Amino acid sequence: MTFMQQTLRSVLTCILLWVGHGALAQNVAWVQVEASPTLSQAEARARLYANALGNVSGFRLTSGWYAIALGPYAPEDAPSVLRGLRASRSIPADSFIADGNLFRDQFWPVGVQPGGVTPLIVPAPEPAPLDPVAEPTPGEETPAQARASEQRLTRADREEIQRALQAGGHYSSRIDGSFGRGTRSAMARWQAENGYETTGVLTTLQRQELVSALRAAVSALGMSTYVDDAAGIEIDLPLSEVTFAAYEAPFARFEAANGPAQVLLISQSGNSDTLRGLYDVLQTLEIVPVDGDRTVGQGRFRIEGANADIVTHIEAILTTDGVKGFGLVWPQGDELRRKLTLDAMQASFQPIAGTVLPDTAGDRALQRPDLLSGLQIRQSDRAFSGVYVSSDGAVLTASAGLEACARITLEDEVGAQITAQNDALGLALLRPVDPLAPLGVGRLQAEPPRLNSEIAVAGYSYGGVLGAPTLSFGRLTDLRDLSGDEARSRLALVTRPGDAGGPVLDAGGGVIGLLLPRATDAGQSLPGDVQFAADAATVAAFLGEAGITLQSADGTKTLDAAEIEQLGADMTVLVECWN
Repeated sequence: MTFMQQTLRSVLTCILLWVGHGALAQNVAWVQVEASPTLSQAEARARLYANALGNVSGFRLTSGWYAIALGPYAPEDAPSVLRGLRASRSIPADSFIADGNLFRDQFWPVGVQPGGVTPLIVPAPEPAPLDPVAEPTPGEETPAQARASEQRLTRADREEIQRALQAGGHYSSRIDGSFGRGTRSAMARWQAENGYETTGVLTTLQRQELVSALRAAVSALGMSTYVDDAAGIEIDLPLSEVTFAAYEAPFARFEAANGPAQVLLISQSGNSDTLRGLYDVLQTLEIVPVDGDRTVGQGRFRIEGANADIVTHIEAILTTDGVKGFGLVWPQGDELRRKLTLDAMQASFQPIAGTVLPDTAGDRALQRPDLLSGLQIRQSDRAFSGVYVSSDGAVLTASAGLEACARITLEDEVGAQITAQNDALGLALLRPVDPLAPLGVGRLQAEPPRLNSEIAVAGYSYGGVLGAPTLSFGRLTDLRDLSGDEARSRLALVTRPGDAGGPVLDAGGGVIGLLLPRATDAGQSLPGDVQFAADAATVAAFLGEAGITLQSADGTKTLDAAEIEQLGADMTVLVECWN
């Protein structure tokens, strides 16, 4: 006997029992979601609903079956509750409003007695026993019986099962309502993961468990259609997780009250160059992890990234109004809800023609060099300098601290690897992952420099803030360091930590050494203008062992400050350490 048949039987029985007695007045209503023939099965179903929904109760019916109901609610409120839960697919489509007259002993929650439910005076007759072969309970279905019950599913039911399998990471093919080999394999994986026999055919109870988890997750996200008239975008958003924060062109930003969840709506006037520029700029943001797939071209781009904390997805297209798209930042380890949210956003994203976010939108008080439209730009852990020593972009720099870098970049974005290192000398050679074409390459001054001659150091004193190296002027005060080491010369000039690794230049622009980081010996404090550099002979020997020979500089030339500044800018490179 099916649930619907049992329900009809219960209703008819009660009508007969109530003839001559009159209906007992009820001031509450319930949303009855399902009934089970056995207590153990009903308890299992009640536990599943209680994990996803509130106000879950379980009662024995007058028929002997066991009902699961939500409530109680005021009679005038129950219809809207029913419609809302049906619309979110949190409860079965055949759920209905019950007045509670058929409810008897309460079995869920355990030990709690029902409120406002008056027992019937005349007990209902015991139901006829079920035929265990013809109508097995959902949890006891054989594969053949499960396949038979599966045949009664609608196309919408089948698609929902596929979506639930997909959201759980078991299914990656099209949502077509067809249970082919891919869907069967996904069902078997789900069964194995949840401790069931891997038949590849879900029983009725297994289907309910799978889909209930999906419905509960969707309901908790609060996915709702959001129309942003300013940005010109319509999209479904998880409004239980994020709320609108601000317009900061080219974004409408949504932030979570707690945690790292964020949503961006992208809206900017422009053309294909704008699209490409935005693609490049977005990858500098802190919310876009370095590791992940990137694609750009043919009027669209997609950026994906993940680290130990977050997973990010950003996509945009070129429309007649400009660039429009969206981004989702979600906490790591919550893949089901992230996938449900992203799928809903991708399926619902709709640009609204004729509207684009003005370039002036935003709070000017939030403008800072380390922010992009209110979002934090990714910052390296340390920025210093280097000098190009080959036409394909090999870079000589100071070795101190390089071993702590998880990633090294040149010129903001080009990855580099250490190919030679000598910590005793304080030198390291870097090669870019992709070849570079530097504007200038250092030329080594073969002649020993004059003591007390004027020198200059080219370096990124302020990291990458200024976008170009600065020149610091001083004097060569000794051809040895304070301990008498002739591999290091002593300089008199004031530098900053970012200058370390930059070339030391003579009056003709020749490289006479490489600036080393300031010594940090315990108990010793040197004057602020005392610096040290690996001298030209040391640099030449280190590079020679790495297979690089620098061209010699013209020792007879003398350049003015502007010419030296240009030479230094062309040969000096920003080196950044990331963790």
